[in-house]
Order: sequence, then C-alpha cells, then structure tokens
Amino acid sequence: MATTTTDTAQTSPDGQSSPGNRPSDRLTHDDYRELLKQLYLARYFDVRLIKEKKRGRLRGTLYSSHNQEAILVGSLYGLEPMDWISPIHRDMPAFFLKDFRSGWDNPDRMGMTIEEVCSQVWGKATSPGRARDNWSHIGSKSKRIIHSTSMLAGTIPAAAGVVLADRLNGLNTVAVTYNGEGSTAQGVFHEAINFAAVEKLPVVTIIENNQWAYGTPTHYEYPLEDFARRADGYGIPGLVADGQDVIDVYNKVMQAVEHARSGNGPSIVECKTFRAYGHGDHDDDRAEKYRPAEEVEKGRKRDPLHVMKTRMIEMGILTQEEADKHPAEGKGASEVTDADFPAEVSEYLSRGVNFAVKAPLPDETEGAMWVFKEGE
Repeated sequence: MATTTTDTAQTSPDGQSSPGNRPSDRLTHDDYRELLKQLYLARYFDVRLIKEKKRGRLRGTLYSSHNQEAILVGSLYGLEPMDWISPIHRDMPAFFLKDFRSGWDNPDRMGMTIEEVCSQVWGKATSPGRARDNWSHIGSKSKRIIHSTSMLAGTIPAAAGVVLADRLNGLNTVAVTYNGEGSTAQGVFHEAINFAAVEKLPVVTIIENNQWAYGTPTHYEYPLEDFARRADGYGIPGLVADGQDVIDVYNKVMQAVEHARSGNGPSIVECKTFRAYGHGDHDDDRAEKYRPAEEVEKGRKRDPLHVMKTRMIEMGILTQEEADKHPAEGKGASEVTDADFPAEVSEYLSRGVNFAVKAPLPDETEGAMWVFKEGE
C-alpha cells in the first residue's frame, strides 16, 4: 500500500495507478497562483512573529512552521468548508487558512480571521482563548476546528467522534488531523486509528515527519523508513508525500479524503519535511547543538516556495521574472524582509498584527471563567 511521490501517475489508496488522473489535474492556473500566495502567507506569518518577538513586542513561546508550509497549504486546499481539521502547535496558519478558497475576508468563511489568530498569539481579549494561552490551544465548533492540545495524537479520537456524530446526523464530512511522527508511538494514536478503521470513519491522519521529535531523531523513534507503514497493521492506506511539494501533498491528501468521503474509512498520509528551527524558540540554541549544521542546511535546501515556483515555471504559469520578484525562499527570519513577499500578503498579516497589538487585555474578573461550572 505504499505510494510514491512521482508526478507521472496517481496511486489511489487501493494501490491502483490511474495515469493522468491526479487530483491536481483538476486545478486551474488560478488555483496554482492561489496556492503560491498561501505558501507566502504561511511563511510570512512565521517570520513576522519571530521578528515581533525579537523586537520585544511579543511574549510567550513560538513554534515555527518555517519550511513545513506545504503540508498545511496542500492538505487544506481541497477540503470542503464543513470538513473538520485538528491542527497542532506547529500549524498555527491552519487556523486562518481553513476554507481560504471561499475568500480571504469572506465573513462566512469556515475558518478563523487573521485578527482572531493574531489576538491569540498576543494573548488579548479578542482571542478565541481569551488570553489563556498565547499559541495553539484554541478551536471552534462553529468553524469545524477541533481544539488543539499539547498531547499530540490525543485529538485523533476526538476527530473520530465528530465525524461519527456527523454521520449519525446525515452529514458526509471528513476530519483531517495533524500529528508529529513522534506521536505515532503513543497508545492513543493506535487506539484511535484502530477504532476509525473498524468503524470505517472518514479520518485522515497526517504525520508531519520533520525528522525530529523535539530532540529525538527518527531512527530512535521507529525502525522503518516510512511512518506511513503504521497503517499496515490496521488494513488502511498509508501514503507517503513529499512534504516540500505542495502539489504532491495536495494529491496524496485528496486521494485520502476522496477515499474517506466515499465511505471507505481512514488513511494515514506521511509528509516528509524538515523542521527549520528548534522545537520552539526556547529550543533554538540547543537545537544548534543536537542537529549537525550540514543536516540543517540539507533539510532547508528544498524550500517549499522554490519547489512550487519551479513547478509553475515549468508549466508556463509563472515567468522567471515573476518568480524572482519576491525571493523569500531560502532565507531565514533574520534575513527576509517585507519586500520578499507580495504586498497583499504582508498587508493581510500586518492588519492582524496591528489589531492584536492594540486590542485590550481581558478584565481580571475573567480569571475564573471556564474553570468552574457557571450558573445559568
């Protein structure tokens, strides 16, 4: 059931190849341009917050998604608005990228606004979490986002539960969960996948294999090369995607989504990528010691922006001059500037940052809110 990352044919979850029938074959040139803009937006979100932290305008821990943007953008792009997602700490852009195809500023979009997400990062009263966390411990039942927790893989049973409930209510939705490769060793991962497989629940589990579980390399986590082989024990598809190629991620996740929506049950999609920085910004200095410099250089060389631009040039969608206009790829947070990004991208996020900076803190009387059961 293993799949390759070749672009010459689609390998479906049942292992059958269908040349020229990849999900990406249905994408238009406008879709490709939108995907590129979303890659820019996810990257700019990351580097802008790192800069804000260094300027002393932001407190708390940051968990960078730098170099992993193709996983989020590619997996989210083909979902239906009513589908569920379950992001983790390295997936903050997912909260506002969900249902982005419906319009960045569409008030009816099934995703959080950039103002809400930035308010969460800044810990303000306008955040979904009301300043109880400055990062990803948020969610929205109305927007179909399962609340993130620190216990990675712990949201897979929740995802199985919400799609089971939707099934009982006559809905045909899919839940996409995001997990680090290290979380696949947890008992809850296997219990939840087994339950989803037995009940044929439409749960797509994405494994973000960025080569390191905090400070533990993959060869100390699992004896096989592909974490997607975890799927074999449950008789479900296990696909492997190039996590640096947004189109390959899109193809593999859409195969799994279509498989699930057709009533065939869950899949696991492993996206091979590389974590550009430490586990969090508190770990950056330590990460320079436990990760060899040549490994980091190699891991960051295939920048998702560069991979997508190269593909678009080859397809005649983008000219070399257009590709060179905003050269954010290959640059770290300290090197990149606003000029390296399209103006609409920097303006969109700047709006969220400025809103969050000016927003008020919650009143002290809210300290016990959501802690104890409140009256009617």
